[in-house]
Amino acid sequence: MTWPRRALLPAAVLVSLLAGCAAPAEQAPTAKAAPGFPYTVTNCGVKTTYQAPPKRAVTMNQHVTEIMLALGLEKSLVGTAYLDDAILPAYKKAYDTVPVLAKEYPSKEALLAANPDFVYGGYTSAFTAKDGRGRDDLRRAGIDTRLNTEYCPTGSPSVDDLYREVTEIGRTFGVPDRAATWTKAARDTVAATEKRLKGVEPVSVFVYDSGDKTAFTAGGKGIGNELITRAGGRNVFADLDKPFGDATWEQVVARKPEVVVIYDYGTTTVEQKKRRLLDDPALKDVPAIRNRRFAVLPLSDTVLGVRVPAAVDKLAAQLHPAR
Repeated sequence: MTWPRRALLPAAVLVSLLAGCAAPAEQAPTAKAAPGFPYTVTNCGVKTTYQAPPKRAVTMNQHVTEIMLALGLEKSLVGTAYLDDAILPAYKKAYDTVPVLAKEYPSKEALLAANPDFVYGGYTSAFTAKDGRGRDDLRRAGIDTRLNTEYCPTGSPSVDDLYREVTEIGRTFGVPDRAATWTKAARDTVAATEKRLKGVEPVSVFVYDSGDKTAFTAGGKGIGNELITRAGGRNVFADLDKPFGDATWEQVVARKPEVVVIYDYGTTTVEQKKRRLLDDPALKDVPAIRNRRFAVLPLSDTVLGVRVPAAVDKLAAQLHPAR
């Protein structure tokens, strides 16, 4: 911002002028801060202080959109983008009130045209610098940002990180009570599943997201890995040091998974994915393939969002049907 240029007065003249005032001018009343503000939070290394809740938010990626909707924040949204599958039925009516900026990520121009004061990304790709949507670029444009905790550069996300994600969004938007209510219900759901599975022997699990020449699978750094563990499984690629990554089919054979968990999304159907695995002669002796043991989860169940507690229970029922 360019400030108006003013002539500089000597200090003595300024003192004289101030002393000669008959009465001090009344100060303008200070606006009362909203409850809970200012609020400072550090997200993936970016520290932000909010003086008030954002009023014009844009969500990029389905799972962060659903976090906002779960907290009843649709009126704070001026745009959304990028679905992986269908919005949860409980949030569909609210979702339909929010403008969709793009089928996938909006261009920088389309994003700025929505005039947001806050952009919430689910994956690192939401803030691709080469597309002009880097977090630094948006900050320079006066727009605050948040990246879903699962994709912070360090750490292995857990269910506790989900609770923190929801809590911090609740604080940021001035609805901490809603976040606390959601978190309590989520903790109760996870605890009930844990109680039901007490004493079960974990089954070995290979996640098949996609891939032909290689297998794109869930690694040990994403919430998907903990989801498997809490559902009574053991991810055979937990040693992969990222949320998702490629494995060779030879590794799949060598690790002998007992169950294949198929992630359901996009244009390739679950049946097509099953057929690709069942028709591969190299996989015929893999226990999961030989016994045709498949479990299925929508992709949106397997990232750090409000679906996780129910998804743990859903997967547990498939891995341990007798429980």
